[in-house]
Amino acid sequence: MHLFNGVISISDVSYLIFSIMAIVALGYLIGRITIKGISLGTAGVFVVSLLYGAFFYDNLTTALKTAEMAHNGLKIVENLGLVFFVTSVGFIAGPKFFKNLKKNFKSYILLGVSIILAGGITCVACYMIGRHFESNQQEFLALIDGLLSGSLTTTPGFSAAKETVKNVYAANPNLANELESAVTVGYGIAYLFGVIGVVLFVQIMPKLVHADMDEERKKLASVNMDSAKRTANSLIDIDDMGLGAFGLAALIGLVIGNIRIPLTSQGLSGTCFSLTTTGGALITALVFGHFSHVGKINIMPPKKTLECLRELGLMIFLIGAGVAGGANFAKYFKPIYFLYGALMTTIPMIVGFIIATKVLKLSLLNSLGSITGGMTSTPALGTLIHVAKTEDVASAYAATYPIALLAVVLVSQFMIVIFG
Repeated sequence: MHLFNGVISISDVSYLIFSIMAIVALGYLIGRITIKGISLGTAGVFVVSLLYGAFFYDNLTTALKTAEMAHNGLKIVENLGLVFFVTSVGFIAGPKFFKNLKKNFKSYILLGVSIILAGGITCVACYMIGRHFESNQQEFLALIDGLLSGSLTTTPGFSAAKETVKNVYAANPNLANELESAVTVGYGIAYLFGVIGVVLFVQIMPKLVHADMDEERKKLASVNMDSAKRTANSLIDIDDMGLGAFGLAALIGLVIGNIRIPLTSQGLSGTCFSLTTTGGALITALVFGHFSHVGKINIMPPKKTLECLRELGLMIFLIGAGVAGGANFAKYFKPIYFLYGALMTTIPMIVGFIIATKVLKLSLLNSLGSITGGMTSTPALGTLIHVAKTEDVASAYAATYPIALLAVVLVSQFMIVIFG
């Protein structure tokens, strides 16, 4: 990229950094736009990232020399942001997580499973209706399964769908490759509303029910009363900012997240379940946050450090995912596919909200926190924390998330196996 008649030239990795900073600046400006109290917040970064990917991805590929370099660069950005965000959330939720989980364990299981089942049933309904208008049934099935993963913004479900397609159609490698691409396309199309839809939902619902947010925060605090006694003054810090403890939790989480559990008789060569980077980092940080120290060593970073890394991580994650998703969005986009994905996002949220508030009688913020976990929506949790003005909602997210994660992996696989 050349500016001012070639006086300034930006190429290679510098162009990627330049692009990220431009997206950050413009994205936050758009995120600040508020209409009747509703704003995109950090999701504004995601919108700008999608537009950048749609219009400037070729420039990025040229600057980084190859498409593979561009893909790998964005994947590093996405995963780094994900680690920062979920590890921060785990630390923040840790001191109150296990007490909340013990009190509402059955509710979280029911919610996580119900939300994903609602998404799966919606997916099947869209497939049964839409297949009558599609000439290539196998490709449409793969695409609709990708839509399900994108609507729930779940990378593990997306990976499981691609792996299942590869295994089911192993006898025809060319077809398998085509269907894997169809899964990817579906994921990219639905991901946009999957992010923005849940972000808007957690802002709109408190207004629709005319919630008193001060009262709702008190209800949530009563569930999450922190009984842990802090002895931080007598502990030894690894470093003043708590980055050493943060890095240790993330490192252990990455190892745990990459442990693969076979789900088929083919062993590790077949379809496997893993907690992934997200689940591993989240669970490890929850444990670190709960215990807060090992002997005299403090393993709990300061709150300011965690808040900063949480926002930084969410922003970086949205850029990596958004630019990559925007690259193919316009090429494969069809309005009907977008509608299918929007239904797979909206219906599970509504079902989850009704079950949480009417059946389980959870408080509003506990319900919304559980729904963000059930939808496996990292960006929506970030928005909900800002809306609720309390990190306590992260406990409900963290409790529901692993249940929903496992459920969506299984549903994504069953779609291909049953209808393929």
